[in-house]
Parts: sequence; structure tokens; C-alpha cells
Amino acid sequence: MESTQETIHQNDIYKTSRFLYILEAAFEYFISLLLTGAYIAKVTTEIGMNDSLTGIVTSFVSLGCGFQFIAIFLSHKKPVKRWVSLLHSLNQLFFALVYFVPFFKTSTEAKTALFIVFLLVGYFIDNIVKSPKINWFMSLVDDKKRGSFTATKEIVSLIGGMIFSFIVSTAIDAFEAAGNLHGAFLFCGIGILVLMAAHTCTMIFSKEKPAKKTEKESLKEVIKGLVKEKNLFKVVFLFVLWDIAYYATTPFYGTYQIKELGFSMTYVSVLAALYAIIRAIFSKPLGRYADKHSFSKTLIICFSIQTAAFFINIFTTPANGYVFYTAYYILSAIAMGGISSSTINLIYDNVSIKNRTGALALKNTLAGCMGFLSTLAMGPLVEYIQTNGNTFLGIPVYAQQVLSAFGCLVMVGMLLYLILVVDKLKKNEE
Repeated sequence: MESTQETIHQNDIYKTSRFLYILEAAFEYFISLLLTGAYIAKVTTEIGMNDSLTGIVTSFVSLGCGFQFIAIFLSHKKPVKRWVSLLHSLNQLFFALVYFVPFFKTSTEAKTALFIVFLLVGYFIDNIVKSPKINWFMSLVDDKKRGSFTATKEIVSLIGGMIFSFIVSTAIDAFEAAGNLHGAFLFCGIGILVLMAAHTCTMIFSKEKPAKKTEKESLKEVIKGLVKEKNLFKVVFLFVLWDIAYYATTPFYGTYQIKELGFSMTYVSVLAALYAIIRAIFSKPLGRYADKHSFSKTLIICFSIQTAAFFINIFTTPANGYVFYTAYYILSAIAMGGISSSTINLIYDNVSIKNRTGALALKNTLAGCMGFLSTLAMGPLVEYIQTNGNTFLGIPVYAQQVLSAFGCLVMVGMLLYLILVVDKLKKNEE
């Protein structure tokens, strides 16, 4: 009885902090939207960066997860609230500076260098604090409700992000129509600074659970603790396979939509909105299913759906693109409704509480690096198929169809590994 009352009391203490975590995730997501796709392309075009260099910079940004390895060396430094809040604000300041580069009165080369430095330093710091921050906030959530909570958090970010993107895109179009593209950059830069202030407030006013004496370990003890986690590396290997399948395919789908499939930007925007809505609809039911059954069983369902999505894309061509690619996109949205939250929570299920920050950082580092290498490895294959008149082994086919077949095969192997190995792991009952 006393234990139950204590749990309720603890939930009351951290209730506001959990709500602030939902807002924190949304504000961070809004900022991240301004650093992707067409938004960043506007800046790089204005300062004179060519498409090739823009692609290289974008690829290096996807390597940012590799920086999370540093979080392992910081995971023993508790409490984390002060230094995580400070570094997070600093990284978002660098993101804001990206939009002010076009205003600098200097050469194209200097602007390019500043753009790359601001963007990469921002991502470098962001990835250092990501794992400790997630562990800080997720420790405030009841382990039996993690699936449902992360689904709610994701829904708020997705729906809010859809509205935010529409507002920002409309504003940029208006500035550009008036011949004032620099005004659009100023709007975005100031917007990031305002979001940074709101984001920082959510962290400042959130509580952090006081670290127990047993949790205050030396760096040597943290690393030894990770090595002793028998289930950790089995789970990490699963997500290495997932990142290989994902990053060997999806980075090349963007140009496929615009060029080969001939989608208009309006239709691309409709797909993005549809994706957000469907993912939001399925996030909550999948989260509840995970809480009731397990995150590994949820991943079996979601990875099966994603495998079907890749399979459909094997047959996607300009003749059927509007139907087949839309089907792929819908299935992928459903799958990601459970994959996103299950990725973190499956790690949490299989390691002890004190090792969660380091475990999450290790997973993101290894999987992120392999994902980046997968993208680089597929680049020459895409170029080879395209320069040979869209043929592969004498068969008329688009590069993205071949990549989809590769992704599908990796997913099948990953599903077998998930069912035969990961799903049979004994959950950490700490």
C-alpha cells in the first residue's frame, strides 16, 4: 500500500515535467524541419553551393548519430539537466546562424565554409546531448506506459509539425514572390531563435529525478557496465540492420519522386501531410499494443509492414507511380508509427536503468554510422544504373527499384533475426 502511494506521489511530482517533455520534443522537431530538404536548399542555392556539395553536406549530417558515442563518456555526469540544457541551447543557436549566412558580406567560399561549420557544429552538439536528455525525460515515465506516452509525444510533434511546415512554407513563398528571399531567411532565423527560447524554457522548468549514489559511476564503470549487458549488442545488431535497409533506400526516393515519377511539389506536400496524419493515427494503438504485449512483438508487426512497403516499391514506375508510391508511403507511415517509439523502448527493456544513456548512445552511434555508409555505398550503384540508361544486369529498371529490392531482402533477414533472437530475450525486470 505504501509503495502504491509512493508511486502515485512520484507521478504527481513529475506530471508537469512529462507534459513539458511533449512540448520540448515538438519545439525541437519544428527546428529540425527548418534544417531539411527544400528549406536548406534555399540557403545553399542563395550562397552559391552546387547540388553536389549540398548532397555531401547532407550526407555528413546524417552521420551525426556517430557523435552520440561521446555521450557514453558523459553518461556518468549527473545531474544532466544543467549541462544538457546549456548545450542544447548552444546547438540551436548554431542552427539559427545557418539562416544568417546569406547576410554576411564575404565571398562564396567563405559563406560555404561558415554554412558547413554552423550546421555540423550544431549537429555535433545536438547528438552529444540527445541520449542523456532522452534518458532524463523518459525516467519520469512509468515503464508500463512508455509505449502510450511516446506515441502521444509523437502525435503532438507530427500534427504540430504539419501545421508549422504549412505556415513557414506559405511565408517563404510570400517573401519569394515579393522578391525578398533574404526576408524569408530572416523570418526562419528569428523563428529558430524564438523556438530555441521556448525549448530552453521547457527544460529549465522540468524536474530531474535525483541520481542515486549507485548511479554516480566513473567512466570506467560505465563502459564495463555496457560490456556486461548481454542483451544489448543483440538488440543493437537489429537496429544496425534496420538503418542499413532504411538508409540504403529512402535517401534516394526524394529525387525519384520529382524526376522519374514526375510528382509536382504540391503532390509531394500532400503526401507529407498524409504521412503525418496516418502515422499519428496509428502511433497510439501501436503504443498501447506494445505496453500490453511487448516492443519486440510490435516491431515484428511494423517491420513486416515496412517490408511490404519496400516490396511494393520494387514495382513502382512512372506508369503507376501515383498509385504504387502512394501505397508505399501509406504503409511506411503505419510502420513508422510503431518503429520510432519501439526503437528507444526496446533498448530500455533490455538494459539496466543505470546503463540506459550509454546503451542508447551506443545504439545510435553504430546504427547511424552503418546507415551513413549504406547511403555512400549505394551512391555508385545508382549512378551506374542511371548512366547505363536505367538498366541493371541487362534488365530495364530504375535504380530505386533495385534499392527497394535490396531493402526488402535486408528486412526479411532482419525479421527472421527479430523473431528467432530478439523476441526471445528475457526482459530486464529492474
